[in-house]
Amino acid sequence: MWIVFEGIDGCGKTTISTRVAERLRGDGLTVEHMREDAMYSRVTHAIRELGRDSAHLTLTPRAELLLYLAREVQVFEEAIEPALARADVVICDRCVYTPEVLAVHGRGLAPEDVATLTAGLVAGRTPDLTILIDVDPQIARARRRVAKIVRPSSRRRSRKGLAGAGLQHRLRAGYLERAEREPSRWMVVDNTEAELASVVAHVSAAVRAAVHSGSPAPPPATARARRAPTAARTRDEVVPRFVAWLDRCAAREPALAAYFLAGLAGDDVDQHRLILAERAPEVMAWGLRGLGDRVSWRLRRLLAERAPGPIARSLAGVADDSAARLRTELAPIVPVEVAASLSGLDSAHAWALRDDLFASAPDAVVASLGHLTAAATWDTRLWWLDAQGGPAELHRASIAAVACQSIAGLDDETAWHWRTLCLDVAPVSALASLAGLVDERAWQWRQQYLHQAPKVIMKTLAGLDDPRAWALRDAVATRCKETLDSMHGLDTPAAWRIRERCADVWPSTVVKSLGRLVATDHGRTLLTRQVARHGDDPSLLRHAVAYALEPSPARRAAIAGGR
Repeated sequence: MWIVFEGIDGCGKTTISTRVAERLRGDGLTVEHMREDAMYSRVTHAIRELGRDSAHLTLTPRAELLLYLAREVQVFEEAIEPALARADVVICDRCVYTPEVLAVHGRGLAPEDVATLTAGLVAGRTPDLTILIDVDPQIARARRRVAKIVRPSSRRRSRKGLAGAGLQHRLRAGYLERAEREPSRWMVVDNTEAELASVVAHVSAAVRAAVHSGSPAPPPATARARRAPTAARTRDEVVPRFVAWLDRCAAREPALAAYFLAGLAGDDVDQHRLILAERAPEVMAWGLRGLGDRVSWRLRRLLAERAPGPIARSLAGVADDSAARLRTELAPIVPVEVAASLSGLDSAHAWALRDDLFASAPDAVVASLGHLTAAATWDTRLWWLDAQGGPAELHRASIAAVACQSIAGLDDETAWHWRTLCLDVAPVSALASLAGLVDERAWQWRQQYLHQAPKVIMKTLAGLDDPRAWALRDAVATRCKETLDSMHGLDTPAAWRIRERCADVWPSTVVKSLGRLVATDHGRTLLTRQVARHGDDPSLLRHAVAYALEPSPARRAAIAGGR
C-alpha cells in the first residue's frame, strides 16, 4: 500500500510520517519510508534543487510545474515502484499533489491546464491513501522559524519563500479543496494544537486498518483536535487570553511558546520568559532583539553561555554601553554573530570591533556595512573584494550575496555597479539591497520583479510614503502580507485603505502594522475591532499584548537606569 503525507511546509508531516513508519514496523509490517531512508537519487535531488533555488528567480510557473512533475515521475519509477513490489507499506512525504496545488493555488495557473499536464503522468500512479496534515499557517511558519533558530543552516532560501507567508495560506486552502474532492482517498488530520502522540496513534491505526482490510478508505471521521474558537471581545481580555494560550502551547511545544514571546516584556509575561529560557534557550535568546528592560538583560546574561549566537544577534541595532560590553565578551566565541549585530552601526566601538573581527569573520563584517555611506566603509568593501580576487568575483553567488548586503540602501554609482553585476547570480540579495531607495532604477527593478519576489520587494519599501510604493502595495496586498509590514506606523489615507482591505485577510499583521498609531483614535478603533473579530488568533493576540505591555516613558527611563 502506498501512503503519502501532504501538507504545507512546517505542518509536521515528516515528523509524523517517521513515527508512523516506526509504529507500523513495530507491528511486524515491512515499511519503506522514502524520506526517512534517503532513497532518492542524485538525479531526483538535482531536479528538486533546480526548482527550489532562489537564484532561478525568473523560472516561470508553467516551467516550474513541468520540472516538479518530472521529479515525481523520476521518484516513482526509481524508488516508489520497486519499493511497492517488496514492502507492505511505502510511505512518502509529498507526491504529485504538491506541484498540482502549488501551480493552481500558489502560482495561479488554470486548473484545467494543470490537469491536462498531469493526466498522463498520474495514470496508475496515485497513492492508495493521502494523509493531509492540516495546520494553521501561522503556527506552521512559527515552527519552521523555531527549527531554523535551533538548527541554523547556510542553505540558500527557497523560491517558494519569495512569495511571502501568503503562499502557505493559499496552499492550505488548495490541499483542503483537493481532500474534499476525494474523501475516499484522503484523510485530514489537524496538527495545530493536537498532541503529537495522539496524532501518530490515530494515523497509525488508520493505516494499519487499511493494510489489513485491503481497503484504502480512511476512517469515517477525521481527527480534528482544534478547540472551538472563543474570541476575545475587548482589548482588556487579550493579555489573559494570550497567557492561557501560551500555557497550553508551552506544555506541548516550549520552543514554539518561546517564539511567541519574542519582543514581549512586562509583568504579565516575564515569569513565562524566565521559565522558558530553561526549556528553549536558543529561541528565548533569539526573541530578545530590541528589548532593553531589566529582565531581558538578565536573560541575556543567563543565556550568553548556552546560546551565545542568538544572544549576540539580539543586540542588533543596539549601540549603548551594555551592548558594547556584551559584544566584546562574545566576540571571541561567536565572531560572525557579533559582526552581524553591528549592521548599520557607525560608532567608534562598532568600528573597533569590525577591525578586531575582520580576520575571523570578514564576510560578516563587510555585510554589516549596509546603509553606511562614509568613505571608510568603501575602503573596507574594496579591501575585502580585492582579497576575494577583485570585481570579477562578484559573479560568484556567495560573494555577490555578501556584497549586496554591504551596499543595502546605498544609491551611489559604485553601489549600482555592484548591484547590477550581482543581479544575475544573486537576484534576491540584489533586490533586497534596494531597501529605502527611491532612484528610478530601483522602481524599475521593483516593478519588474514584483510578482516573482513580492516579499523581497515589499521589504525594500519599508517606511516609504511614495505614490509608486503605494501602487506596488495595492497590487499585491491581499496575496502578500508583508505589504503591511512595509507600512508599519504609516498614517496616510492609502495606508488605512490597505489596512481595511486586509483586515480579514491578514488580521494579525494589520494590527502589527499600526505601531505608534495604536495610540490614535483610528488605531484604537481598528485594534478593538480586530480583537473582537479575530481574538482567537494567537498571533493577533501577541501583537495586541505587545501594545498592552508597552512601557510608559517614565518606565522606559527607569528600565534604562536599572541595567
